[in-house]
Amino acid sequence: MATGKYQQWLTPEGLGKLEAWARDGLTDEQLAQKMGINPATLYRWIRDHCEICEALTRGRGGAREQIENALYKRALGYTVEVNEPVKVRRRFWNTAVGKMEEEEEVVQGTREVHFPPDVRAASMWLTNRERDRWAEHPTPVDGQHEGVTVEVDL
Repeated sequence: MATGKYQQWLTPEGLGKLEAWARDGLTDEQLAQKMGINPATLYRWIRDHCEICEALTRGRGGAREQIENALYKRALGYTVEVNEPVKVRRRFWNTAVGKMEEEEEVVQGTREVHFPPDVRAASMWLTNRERDRWAEHPTPVDGQHEGVTVEVDL
């Protein structure tokens, strides 16, 4: 009896590849191409084999959540502490030789870096979350513009 090509994708290695490709943001068409199948076949496999569907969902879900969180954070602005090497110079009086001397030392220091709120990120967030309120060109609700007279100068 012939075995289906889908079985190689049901192995832990195959499911791992699918999850990684989904996490990388590949579309269904790109996934099908990498798998060497037609997109319609991929859709059928997703429908018929929950393991494939779950692997793609896991891959896409994690990336989507990370991107949403990053966009949200960028829209509000944030501050982060950065560890970096800092050169410290000490001046001291050397009594043995009777003069001022200097020593330099590199130590780990921290500083705060502030990323201000980003208007474009906030706009994108609002537009996608509440399209009816924040879309640039909202679609009118039926009857919303009834009885409104528009004058046009010719």
